[in-house]
Amino acid sequence: MTQAPAAPKAVRRRHDREIIALAVPAFGALVAEPLFVMADSAIVGHLGTAQLAGLGVASALLTTAVSVFVFLAYATTAAVSRRVGAGDLQAAIRQGMDGIWLALLLGAAVIAVVLPTAPALVELFGASDTAAPYAITYLRISSLGIPAMLVVLAATGVLRGLQDTRTPLYVAIGGFVTNGVLNVGLVYGADLGIAGSAWGTVIAQFGMAAVYLVVVVRGAKQYGASLRPDAAGIRACAQAGAPLLVRTLSLRAILMITTAVAARLGDSDVAAHQIVLSLWSLLSFALDAIAIAGQAIIGRYLGADDPDGARAVCRRMVQWGIASGVALGLLVILARPLFIPLFSSDAAVQDAALPALVVVALTQPICGIVFVLDGVLMGAGDGPYLAWAMLATLAVFTPVALLVPTFGGGLTALWGAMTLMMTVRMLTLWLRSRSGRWVVTGATR
Repeated sequence: MTQAPAAPKAVRRRHDREIIALAVPAFGALVAEPLFVMADSAIVGHLGTAQLAGLGVASALLTTAVSVFVFLAYATTAAVSRRVGAGDLQAAIRQGMDGIWLALLLGAAVIAVVLPTAPALVELFGASDTAAPYAITYLRISSLGIPAMLVVLAATGVLRGLQDTRTPLYVAIGGFVTNGVLNVGLVYGADLGIAGSAWGTVIAQFGMAAVYLVVVVRGAKQYGASLRPDAAGIRACAQAGAPLLVRTLSLRAILMITTAVAARLGDSDVAAHQIVLSLWSLLSFALDAIAIAGQAIIGRYLGADDPDGARAVCRRMVQWGIASGVALGLLVILARPLFIPLFSSDAAVQDAALPALVVVALTQPICGIVFVLDGVLMGAGDGPYLAWAMLATLAVFTPVALLVPTFGGGLTALWGAMTLMMTVRMLTLWLRSRSGRWVVTGATR
């Protein structure tokens, strides 16, 4: 790909304003999502250890089920933003409705699977005899909210594609507050125990979905877009999302392998791993916010038949990713002596976590590039390449991670394998971005 001349300062400032306007609210919405689980944990934790343990198992299952379908947000953002760039807002809203209908169908299918298999799923995740009944109760009730959760994902993708990340932030904040109030009222006021926590979350999720639907339906009426399900459109959404599903499953497999290997290293190492992984996840929210901005902006430029603009904003976002990664890495180095004691006072756990956090810190600039280019290629609708690249990364990472217990090095070596994984991702994404094959203009890819 031929290097274009550096963008003038005025153009860079315009790109910066676009990135900030989309990324900052997106970051707020991303951080608000895990607060649901934190609020539930804080409220249920006072009921007893068995209830909290049951919530932990059920939440892990629910989070896995929903995260698998995150492509509903990613694919919808890319498709809608292209049509926005092409100036066809009616088609953009119509595309978004197809994504929402797909979300409802997938949500119904998940409920049909989870309700009868809840006991087996809880047992598979290793819940104790005392925690299992609470996990089953929470899982069965909360599964009823999965269609709403998936609608929220798809509708969030619609609004991101329309270059609106503020509304998802406001809805996320409202949902968090509502969830907290309902949980307290139903768990303690109505004395429903862990079932009250589950019902409170389900009601909050349907409330969020309802707000999104009001916004999308209002847009559909404004631009004359049909609200009826369209089989061809739903099928196209599923086809666009399938490669991103492969990508997401591959990434989940990497995280599961990492945790499984950490468990083989010993109790101190797996405890330290959970601390490091929690920080890694928090840092990912910051970088993912830039990636979300990338999805929306790149799709719009390509839809507007502006390949030079797409390349220029891609370069600028990579600079943002590197700068953010460096800043986050320095923050981790400075804060790690204060961060680790918040989670454990065990000297062995702290000794295992400290050097692993140094590895995490050094990896952040690489992560910044990976998240940004991942978002750029998603915005370009380059899902098949992302799927193959992630499968290749999984193939490289797996044997290296599995050999860590054999060759030693403990948790630090395991997170060194994670650094290798991110480096491989960076190389595959960078090669694709350099090739220019992702630059396909038009209202559809």
